[in-house]
Amino acid sequence: MSQTQTAERSRTFTWQDPMANAAHVGQRSGLELIRAMIDGELAAPPVMHLLDMSRMEADKGRVVVEMMPQEFHYNPLGTVHGGMLSTLLDTAAGCAVHTTLPAGVGYTSLDLSVKFLRPVTIASGLLRCEGTVLSAGRRTALAEARLTDEKGRLVAHATSSCLIFDATTP
Repeated sequence: MSQTQTAERSRTFTWQDPMANAAHVGQRSGLELIRAMIDGELAAPPVMHLLDMSRMEADKGRVVVEMMPQEFHYNPLGTVHGGMLSTLLDTAAGCAVHTTLPAGVGYTSLDLSVKFLRPVTIASGLLRCEGTVLSAGRRTALAEARLTDEKGRLVAHATSSCLIFDATTP
């Protein structure tokens, strides 16, 4: 950024301690945890505030997350940065896996394979990202996420492999 820019913008956001939710992993199923966040009983994780992700819904094996593209999501080309879209896809796919897990079981992404199909801008309108579990085993799960714009057009797609593990032992 140069010092000749005059139209400076800023953004401020707040969040709560994410470790407060981590204490519930051993006591609630993944679906119960995510629904408690949706209902406001537990705080949303900081990344939701960082990216300004909005509404979320969850059922077993399925999660939907929405985000309105904002100027602060832009890359130097004037489109939403692919990393922002990847984070949205990773969130939907990973949380879909989380909804299938019992209390005391955690997960982490092993990989994320993303395909960008069209540029995303503010004009794309509300983005809807739906994650679904394709296969779940004892140690790994496979999920996909589909990101559509306000007109229902597919703008990006991802698959994610997740490692499933006992989250009760440090």
